[in-house]
Amino acid sequence: MFQTVLKAKLHHAHVTHSELEYEGSCAIDGHLLNVAGIAEYEQIHIYNLKNGERFVTYAIRAEENSGIISVNGAAAHKAAEGDRLIICTYSSIDQVELQQFKPTLVYLDAKNTISHTRNSIAVQLAS
Repeated sequence: MFQTVLKAKLHHAHVTHSELEYEGSCAIDGHLLNVAGIAEYEQIHIYNLKNGERFVTYAIRAEENSGIISVNGAAAHKAAEGDRLIICTYSSIDQVELQQFKPTLVYLDAKNTISHTRNSIAVQLAS
C-alpha cells in the first residue's frame, strides 16, 4: 500500500512576475528547485496566501539565484506580483519508506532567498 506525503515545500515564496502570455506554468529560481529537490516539469500544488486560490501546475526552471517566482499562462489569473505562495510537491511512498521519510521544507524571505530549511513541521499547540 502506498501513502501520498508532502515531498517538498517552498514556504512564503513571493510572486515576482505574473505573465498571462508566457509559455510554461510556474518559473522558479533554479537554486530553490535544487535545494527543495523539485524537478523541472514536476507537478506542483500552489496555495496563494493572499486570495486563497489553490491550483495545480508544473515547475519550470528560472535563472539560478534570481529570486524569480513567475506564475505564467492561465495560472497567472490565480496569482499577482507580490502575492505570497506555498509551493508543494507530493510523492507516493510505501509503508516501509514512510517510517524514515522526511520532507524538504524550504523557508523564504521577502526576496525569495532561503532563510532556513527543515525536515519536519512543529506540532501545533492549543491556544
